[in-house]
Amino acid sequence: MMSQSSKRELVEAIQPRYLKAPRKEKSKIIDEFIAITGDHRKQVIRLMRKGYAGREKKRSGRKKKYQGEVVQALVQIWEICGRICSKRLKPFLPEMVAVLDRHKEMELKAEVKALLLSMSRATMDRCLQKEHFEKRRGISTTKPGTLLRKSIAVKTFSDWNEDKPGFMEIDLVAHCGSSVEGQFCYTLTAVDISTGWTECLAVKNRTQEAVFTQIIQMRERLPFPLLGLDSDNGGEFINDILYRYCLKEEISFTRSRPYRKNDQAHVEQKNWSVVRRTVGYDRYETPEQLSLLQSIYTDLRLYVNFFQPVLKLVGRKQLEERKFIKLYDVAATPLQRALQSQEMSVHTKARLINTYLRCNPVALKNKIDDNVASLWHLPR
Repeated sequence: MMSQSSKRELVEAIQPRYLKAPRKEKSKIIDEFIAITGDHRKQVIRLMRKGYAGREKKRSGRKKKYQGEVVQALVQIWEICGRICSKRLKPFLPEMVAVLDRHKEMELKAEVKALLLSMSRATMDRCLQKEHFEKRRGISTTKPGTLLRKSIAVKTFSDWNEDKPGFMEIDLVAHCGSSVEGQFCYTLTAVDISTGWTECLAVKNRTQEAVFTQIIQMRERLPFPLLGLDSDNGGEFINDILYRYCLKEEISFTRSRPYRKNDQAHVEQKNWSVVRRTVGYDRYETPEQLSLLQSIYTDLRLYVNFFQPVLKLVGRKQLEERKFIKLYDVAATPLQRALQSQEMSVHTKARLINTYLRCNPVALKNKIDDNVASLWHLPR
């Protein structure tokens, strides 16, 4: 089989002689060309008459509307927002453009801004078809705590129906690398069911005292009262210290069913989308690494809660006998959802808004990326 480039060179060499040749000579030239290439006779005749230039066709369809500066701006904002999906990016795009303009991070022409804000979700997906993250799985280090399991009620994912903020799912993420031997750092992840507010705190080990200390710190950082905790069955949570504390502070304390990760679907999702996507799956065990993790989570807390819109499942719709589709509300950041709550004081809302106006998402993301790079380059 002859390649297309070789065939093109052969046509360019033979065509001038073909056009000047008499009829019988033209027939011989075509026969020779067919013997070499194996093409159909009619196709060879068209090539000899018009060459490849005559075969070029104009592209059908309408002219591209979204290209150049518009796509570049979309990609830049998508990167700043942590490569979120179009369902989350589209509702938050006007707010993000305003924030970047306020902090002088992006100056867009009026026509570019108008095109950018008029993009549909499908158009965004087409413009952003580049790379996808590989989903890895970490090692589970949960060891059951049996002492107080009968005293702590079981709560499944379907029981969570709290409309007010303050009911948190909590879990630990192990930074053990490929081995669970020895001591290593953990991340305590806490997610509010109502607003999606996420807190991440670095823990030096998995002892009851270390985890309890970080839970107290997490409670102090929340912009709303802590009303409930739901954990897995690990001994770092199912223990006398946390149990008695929740009884004293009148905090509802529940646990999931053993080996049912979907009972804690909210926090399990954040374990990957927030913790693993940021700091990865390496092993962290030194005091320097613990300090860097704490610095990362200080900035990540603001970045995730202020500039990462989330979708909330509001129901399911049955299409056929065994086919359902999930229904979600309009994507909003945890901050936006928290400000709509009647449980928060006016003073707290004003403080949150003031912090939000002073936060630059580009500076936050750059600082997080720099600290993550330093974390990965520390000696093991």
